[in-house]
Amino acid sequence: MPEKFRLCRAYSIPKGKAAQIYKSRRKAMKKFLAMLLTLCMVLAFAGCAQKAPEATEAPDQEATTEAPAGETPAATEEDVKSEGVMTYAEYVAAELESQVTVETYVQAKQSWWEDKATVYSQDKDGAYFLYNMACSQEDYDKLVPGTKIKVTGYKSEWSGEIEIIDATFEIEEGSFIAIPFDATELLGKDELIDHQNQLVSFKGLTVEKVAYKNDQPGDDIYVTFGYNGASYDFCVESYLTGPDTEVYSTVGALKEGDVVDVEGFLYWYEGVNTHITAVTVAQ
Repeated sequence: MPEKFRLCRAYSIPKGKAAQIYKSRRKAMKKFLAMLLTLCMVLAFAGCAQKAPEATEAPDQEATTEAPAGETPAATEEDVKSEGVMTYAEYVAAELESQVTVETYVQAKQSWWEDKATVYSQDKDGAYFLYNMACSQEDYDKLVPGTKIKVTGYKSEWSGEIEIIDATFEIEEGSFIAIPFDATELLGKDELIDHQNQLVSFKGLTVEKVAYKNDQPGDDIYVTFGYNGASYDFCVESYLTGPDTEVYSTVGALKEGDVVDVEGFLYWYEGVNTHITAVTVAQ
């Protein structure tokens, strides 16, 4: 007897009726299994959906702490300007003889005299030359490289040099030391002036002429360098790097034809007239 009819015969159910019952129950079982399979699939998808956010959580957190490639990270708190203080772009756009207020960082200073100090200063966006700023001897001693100061004065110009004159200042919390910008390939180009007063470097310059101001050793040293067929006048400012400094002695000993690397502040006097702070003679 076929296996599928054994149950029917045990209850003495007619053969035709038993077949119908069997088919009906088999069909119901298939429906049950189909529903059970569907339910399992639904539960499985629900479990995956709940776990999906966990897989993306770490990248989202990382994105909030790291700037995208090619972008500059957000400014640190010490770079944020105080209320009423100009950004460097606003300073550049300001009219000559107008009052300006900037926050900047001391990079170097000339000798103190008659309660005045001339300071080379810079922030992350640009540089400011502070000419004869009112300054006591006590405050002058505090103006070490990196010191943050808030300066109020008047934007002025002298023979191409943009500077702040008649200025007062106050010392603030914060520190910044500039890294020399390699401006070698900008020599002879209009873009060079965009870096006026910044700490810069020039590589592979050839000495053409060295002369003391008024032919007096101990005074400023004027140096003419050649690069790519053009000549450029630089200066050792004795109030910045005097006769007792290494750079003054090194420049004073240079000879025509020497090849040197130079660092200094990109001062301007009828054109580029860098105030030299370091010189390395090529071996």
